[in-house]
Amino acid sequence: MTRVVITLMAAALLAVRCGAAPPSPPKPPAQATPTSGCATPRQLQPGRHTLESGGLRRQFLLALPRGRGPHPVVLNLHGLGSNATEQAAYSRLPELGTRRGYVVATPQAADGRIGWTLPHTAGPDDTAFLTALLDHLERGLCLDTHREFAAGLSYGAGMAAALVCAMHGRLAGVAAVAGLNITRPCADPAPTTIVAFHGTADRIVPYGGGHPFRDATGDLRKLADLVVLPAVPGIADGWARVLGCTGPATTRPTQQVRVRGWKSCAGGITLRLYTITGGGHTWPGPIEVPRLGTTVRDLDATDLILDAFDHTVP
Repeated sequence: MTRVVITLMAAALLAVRCGAAPPSPPKPPAQATPTSGCATPRQLQPGRHTLESGGLRRQFLLALPRGRGPHPVVLNLHGLGSNATEQAAYSRLPELGTRRGYVVATPQAADGRIGWTLPHTAGPDDTAFLTALLDHLERGLCLDTHREFAAGLSYGAGMAAALVCAMHGRLAGVAAVAGLNITRPCADPAPTTIVAFHGTADRIVPYGGGHPFRDATGDLRKLADLVVLPAVPGIADGWARVLGCTGPATTRPTQQVRVRGWKSCAGGITLRLYTITGGGHTWPGPIEVPRLGTTVRDLDATDLILDAFDHTVP
């Protein structure tokens, strides 16, 4: 287990150093484009599904809204050592997202792996898997191809952010909870909404950067010390530069939360960082996980993520 964790964290370090991707093509015009699944008489049903990708049988959970669509879709990515079932429950995206008309797919990392393979690193090609998953959903459901999103926690947040570049503009927006700084911005991303949340007391993926797993001991501590992550605010500023966002401003909706946003971004997108003073490695909202630190209760990341996605201009 220790070796797997460090392999994945080393992959994160590599991606932080080498996260550039080829320039992304411009997005299609701002109009809803129904997928071929809109004409499929027997559409996919909610529940647990399998999908073959790269010679592996992969699993995902599927939650569906009412009506035939076309619907927006969210990929909901779990963190290191977690799984699809836990992520679905903790994020509450399947519950709240479907109420707002979103299809929510919560995929599982490959068997024998406890996290995602970041782009340009060794392991199962999870970028190809997640791309194939979107293709599969488009064929089996009535989706809007201009409103495809990804959200994730921790290592899943890093993967979601990496998909901005790795999927070459396919995603209209991503949300990163406690993991924006696991990957760096690429050089020339397509306009993509990014909303991030991070606690200043996060001891697993530190807000101020540096070595992860601050409370690790033994061999894990020695190996984790080989990984150095950048600070979260610097990564947000980096995304602002490459996305053409100007007019940074900070507000404080609550005593514990400050929000850094940009008044204008290319393509009408949103870029926003929620900093939770004293917050741990947690998903802001009603569900607490004490071993991961303090959870702010008067901020619901799930609602705010969906708000940002709702207002994204394709």
